Amino acid sequence: MPSDTSQADVVIVGAGAAGLAAAIFARRLNPLLPVLLLDGAAKPGAKILVSGGSRCNVTNARVTERDFFGGRRTIVRRVLRALPVPETVAWFADMGVALHEEEHGKLFPDTNRSRDVLDALLREVHARGARLTTSTRVTAVTRDASGFTLETSAGPMRAGRVVLATGGQALPKSGSDGMGFEVARGLGHRIVPPTPALAPLLLNDHDVLHPQLSGVAHQVELSVWVEGAVAERLSGSLLWTHFGVSGPVVLDASRHWLRAQLERRPAHVTISFCPGQSFDAVDQRWTALAAERPRTFVPTALAEFIPASVAAALLAHLGIDSGTALAHFTRDDRRRLVHALLHWPLGVTGSRGYTYAEATAGGVDLGEINPATMESRLCPGLFLVGEILDVDGRIGGFNFQWAWASGRVAGGALGHR
Repeated sequence: MPSDTSQADVVIVGAGAAGLAAAIFARRLNPLLPVLLLDGAAKPGAKILVSGGSRCNVTNARVTERDFFGGRRTIVRRVLRALPVPETVAWFADMGVALHEEEHGKLFPDTNRSRDVLDALLREVHARGARLTTSTRVTAVTRDASGFTLETSAGPMRAGRVVLATGGQALPKSGSDGMGFEVARGLGHRIVPPTPALAPLLLNDHDVLHPQLSGVAHQVELSVWVEGAVAERLSGSLLWTHFGVSGPVVLDASRHWLRAQLERRPAHVTISFCPGQSFDAVDQRWTALAAERPRTFVPTALAEFIPASVAAALLAHLGIDSGTALAHFTRDDRRRLVHALLHWPLGVTGSRGYTYAEATAGGVDLGEINPATMESRLCPGLFLVGEILDVDGRIGGFNFQWAWASGRVAGGALGHR
């Protein structure tokens, strides 16, 4: 490491979304503040580049604390209020990245290129005068009366204040390998046990649908049952895959199933192929169809509810003859089918893990952080931002908004000193 980087007033460990935001906002407020960003990768921002199908879902048009899980929502709300979505949009516009809204409020860059988002952030870091050193992995941080010592792959260095922006454990190839948790624990913090979040789910070998439906996507409602009661009910698109299920609704459901497993609480997942509808409503619809079109075959009628391929697989598993016309569709078979449409069990065995997860649930206990500054309540001079904290958002740009907002709070606090 060059000698001029052996000491800095502020060292930010991790040049991902939260770390870059913290550096930019700190230097915007105090252009004379020495800020150094350290990142273990040769090219930082890998998670930004791969997010949103390489389009980067920067944020969402509507963000509240109810879009997040983990730590106390009152704290999450306070942090989010420091950088409302309109200010986030204006901030990116100032950096030359205009955003547009898509389905479910998702905001993407007009160019639909995540590279443009990362390049804008890196340019702003440089323009504001913060220094960025890559290929420098931090392995340990200790504190004494005069500040912090960081052990790095390029040798030790000193810092007056440290920001941990190391991420969680999702997408470890991006550098988020959990090292930050160990550093925080070493400085006195409690780590809420982590699990993957926003991860595809694996199904057991006995599941009869996913092997033959790989690549099929459609709208469903998922219910995550914990200890015999519905803990979460989620609607959205499900994608059948060779290993199980994916798609937005599955990613959102994954953290709830995985947290239950971590807590050793019995959990299972069911699908409703008719989101928001009751048994009686669906049953009456079938009765009406039989009266209106008695000669229509059952698979043809079922294809009005779900994709034809899913209908065929479902009927085959239930043992319902595809050559049955609605006029001859027995009451017992009809009711068996309606029950299957509303309460189809998914044999979830696990997730595809951190390698394919988009976020981490768990992390540093949010109650140990001052939400006005993101500074540790246990270790003065230590700040924590982004995914290292016990906060995870649902799919749709919410985790990035948490990164920008927590970085803004920390940057503001650092710049004021």
